[in-house]
Amino acid sequence: MSKFRLKAMIMRSKIFALLVLITSSFLVFSDDELPIDENSFYLYKAVISSVYDGDTVTADIDLGFHVWIHDEKLRLSRINAPEVRGKERPEGLISRDWLREKIQGKAVVIKTVKDKKGKYGRYLIEIILDGVNINDELVKNKLAEYKSY
Repeated sequence: MSKFRLKAMIMRSKIFALLVLITSSFLVFSDDELPIDENSFYLYKAVISSVYDGDTVTADIDLGFHVWIHDEKLRLSRINAPEVRGKERPEGLISRDWLREKIQGKAVVIKTVKDKKGKYGRYLIEIILDGVNINDELVKNKLAEYKSY
């Protein structure tokens, strides 16, 4: 066998091995076997910059790798708090002020369900502060109620 034919065979073998490697990397998980499902949670570090009412906040979110989203409006998921306008105003102000006292200006962890947005385009989140779910605390303190969307 000539040197040329031997080099060509080696080159074809390398190309075949590379194609097998590339193809197999796509076949490791089929769509229904992905380790992340539609109910998976995503966790982010964030700093709450303002609290609008008992279920709406604005935050600076750390996406990792030195990438931040600033001034993102977020909606607390699974709960509904009284509004700060209209006939619910007195209860809404109490709920808002309680939430401000707890989280405004503080570093928290926010948890999203597959980065889902609500009907007004805000991400739906759970706020975790020192291991405590603030959404649930609002309900426990009768400042909000559970609600499904």
